[in-house]
Amino acid sequence: MTVVVPATSANLGPGFDCLGVALDLTDEVTAEVTGEGVTVEVTGEGAGEVPTDERHLVVATMMTTFARLGLAPPPGLRLTCVNRIPHARGLGSSSAAIVAGILLAQALADELVPDGEAAGPGVRTAGTDPCRQALAWAAELEGHPDNVAPCLLGGFVIAWTGAAGAEAVRLTPAPDVRPVLYVPDRHGFTAHARAALPEQVPHRDAAFNLARSALLVHALTQAPELLMAATEDRLHQPYRAAAEPDTAALVASLRAAGVPAVVSGAGPSVLAFTGSFAPEPPDPPAGWMGRPLAWSPTGARMLGRGHADSDPVAAGRVG
Repeated sequence: MTVVVPATSANLGPGFDCLGVALDLTDEVTAEVTGEGVTVEVTGEGAGEVPTDERHLVVATMMTTFARLGLAPPPGLRLTCVNRIPHARGLGSSSAAIVAGILLAQALADELVPDGEAAGPGVRTAGTDPCRQALAWAAELEGHPDNVAPCLLGGFVIAWTGAAGAEAVRLTPAPDVRPVLYVPDRHGFTAHARAALPEQVPHRDAAFNLARSALLVHALTQAPELLMAATEDRLHQPYRAAAEPDTAALVASLRAAGVPAVVSGAGPSVLAFTGSFAPEPPDPPAGWMGRPLAWSPTGARMLGRGHADSDPVAAGRVG
């Protein structure tokens, strides 16, 4: 069983912890139930760095999901990972791993219930939406839904947490908007970036971001000429600038050139928006790679038995 999961960019300037997009840059993970033990083969990003045993994030997520489905873990598991999403760069690599683990465990669940035996109490029934289940569990494991939701749904996603857990709505970016990604040759760490944020912000800054977030939904889907104003932020990027001066400088230089740009997630990568509404972005500075991309319209895709390259999400609303 194979799942293809996209990179994501969250926050998008003012949309802290609630807005995200899926990018056409993917990891491909294949899981197979075996007779004994756990083996993990990794090529591409993270090869030689990430664990290749039960500690691997996809494997750990699968084991957690099996338990939630009321299933005993398989006797053995073979995982093959072809990674293209840069790690620790603000591009949702951990969210992609979590989504991959949940979807693979859901897909393999039937193989783990012996013929003639009843499934455990946690196994979903025909009336349970597996994507709703996946979003809720992924957001719980990740801590917030703004990366896992676009990874599952694709496109441009508004995500929030309600009384029943994580929910999300998928929208489609305007055809004229094209993403360009700037990735540095160094890592960043979300925990350090979050530590830079204050416990409280001025009321005027909160109001500023509310207006920009609402405008960003309109700008990214219908009026790209408003993206420069719509991507302004006062809640997180200014506070993180001192810890990531190169990232802050690149965002500032792109915006000074007329290109709407934001920190991707917690950084250090930068996401720029290009199209007829803005000039072509400049070449990346030394130590950075510039990469034009496309949006991922469908998000995670299952390949293999009974899936036929299917999008796990048929509707634009989950939750």
